[in-house]
Amino acid sequence: MATQEHDGTIGIEANGEPLAVAADATVRDVVAALGADPDERGIAVAVDGAVIPRSAWATTRLAPAQRVEVVRATAGG
Repeated sequence: MATQEHDGTIGIEANGEPLAVAADATVRDVVAALGADPDERGIAVAVDGAVIPRSAWATTRLAPAQRVEVVRATAGG
């Protein structure tokens, strides 16, 4: 995966898939890019295996080649 692009984007891995995001993208931006509402309850995010508190999503910027996992809790059993 290319990690730094010339068009102002970086390459990250989001939920196991390559994803190009703006060079100044935050965790909140990636949650939205994956189709989830960042304000929705029941969503958790880890970057390179470290859980990011929701209060830090808007200020946690991503670096090229970082691995982001976004998971959503579902009801049922």
